[in-house]
Amino acid sequence: EVQLVESGGGLVQVGGSLRLSCTTSVFLFEDYAFGWFRQAPGKKREAVSCISSSDDSAYYADSVKGRFTISRDNAKNTVYLQMNSLKPEDTAVYYCNAFRGYVNYWGQGTQVTVSS
Repeated sequence: EVQLVESGGGLVQVGGSLRLSCTTSVFLFEDYAFGWFRQAPGKKREAVSCISSSDDSAYYADSVKGRFTISRDNAKNTVYLQMNSLKPEDTAVYYCNAFRGYVNYWGQGTQVTVSS
């Protein structure tokens, strides 16, 4: 059974930084693309950033472009989301997702709270 574990969330002040990590037990990690999603209370879950399984090309939501950076370390089976210049509207539960074709897996999420 595949398991994804997120870590690195917490409470930070406006303008601060956090680095989220997603470590997975998925077999053939390098064949999966990964995404970070977030959901705030009363709002829809939205895609924040995704990274390709092959060439490391990345997608970023307009709201985080220039502030967040996604990366992966295939040797460690880990995907990261570096979050800088955090804003209160970044407050949400952040989820890691691994996907390949029709197969996808979700982590349990990690809370990020940005306060002033």
